[in-house]
Amino acid sequence: MTDVLLHVGHDPAATKARFLEAIRRAEAGAATRERHITFETWDGLAKVLSGKRLELLRHVYQHPAASVAELGRALGRDYKRVHEDVEILTVAGLLERTEGGVRAAYDEIRTVISLKPAA
Repeated sequence: MTDVLLHVGHDPAATKARFLEAIRRAEAGAATRERHITFETWDGLAKVLSGKRLELLRHVYQHPAASVAELGRALGRDYKRVHEDVEILTVAGLLERTEGGVRAAYDEIRTVISLKPAA
C-alpha cells in the first residue's frame, strides 16, 4: 500500500522537486507509488480532517465498507453526517469510493507543514 503525505502550505519548488524525483525513479525502473495532497493552510486541513472524520478513516482502513449506510451503522452515526464526511474525504483524496464500497487504500498519513511564506 501507499502512504499519503499531506502538505500544509503551498511550496511550488518542493512540489516540482517531488514531481521530478518521481519521474527520475520511474525512468530508473523504481517504484513511484506515492500520494501527495496539499492544503494551502492549516485551517483548510482542519476543515477536512476533523476528529470524527479521522475516526471514520481509521474505521474504514480496518473495515472497508460496502456502503455509507453500513459505515453509519458500524460507527453509530447518522447516515446523512457519515455520507457528508465520506464525500468530503473522497474529494480530498483520503477515501476511495468504488462499486465495491468505501476504502482507505493506505497504511499511514504523514503530514508536512511548511513554515515558508506562500509564494
